[in-house]
Amino acid sequence: MVVKAVATQFNGGQTEIRRNSYVENIEDIEEIISLAKKYQSIIAYTIVISSLKEYLDKRAKEEGIVAVDLLNPLMNAFKTAFNKEPHHRPGLMRKLDEEYFRKIEAIEFAVKYDDGRDPRGITKADIVLIGVSRTSKTPLSMYLAHKRFKVANVPLVPEVPPPDELFHIPRKNCIGLIISPDKLNEIRKERLKALGLASQSNYASFQRILDELDYAEKIMKRVGCPVIDVSNKAVEETAGIIMDMLKKERNL
Repeated sequence: MVVKAVATQFNGGQTEIRRNSYVENIEDIEEIISLAKKYQSIIAYTIVISSLKEYLDKRAKEEGIVAVDLLNPLMNAFKTAFNKEPHHRPGLMRKLDEEYFRKIEAIEFAVKYDDGRDPRGITKADIVLIGVSRTSKTPLSMYLAHKRFKVANVPLVPEVPPPDELFHIPRKNCIGLIISPDKLNEIRKERLKALGLASQSNYASFQRILDELDYAEKIMKRVGCPVIDVSNKAVEETAGIIMDMLKKERNL
């Protein structure tokens, strides 16, 4: 993109650009030097391995080829400003790109398997969240997705049997979310108010809440999953607890 931006200042960007990725040894550099000499080209490079950079500079000078280091001036500015040495490791940008695409994949997964829409997601998920309505399942799913976890969530409703898949996954993959009846009553009343509905609706009635929580507790015991009380926890706090659980499981 830098080369293209410069080229547009001279001839409308019609310069032919040849990319040579994964330059990892002297043989790769010799091939590029040969091509640049043959076609009377400029070499613009982003090599971070010091020995290869020095070799390219030396060979380009010997062959009378203009070689421009696109990274070093900015690298030196970072070094001075932050008083840190660069890693000088190639491929770190590709690693960042891979992490970005994993995050996008996890977000798409969370959307697809939100609110029990498709029980097939349960067996594919890194984490399955279960709980009654308004226990922050969806916000938690999205937050964890941004941390690159594939999350499915399943609402527990007395009138709807939980999907069979829930009882055939490793217990450590499932997390139960519980909440105090008073807190849930308060949240549901606010939700109804936001929707312009009567706060006396069965959805927010205390007895209905107690019945739902009792049912959810039985399902969680049957699954045998760890349970987190989200009554007074922010989404970030609950997510932190879940990620700590996963780390402990992996270290066992």
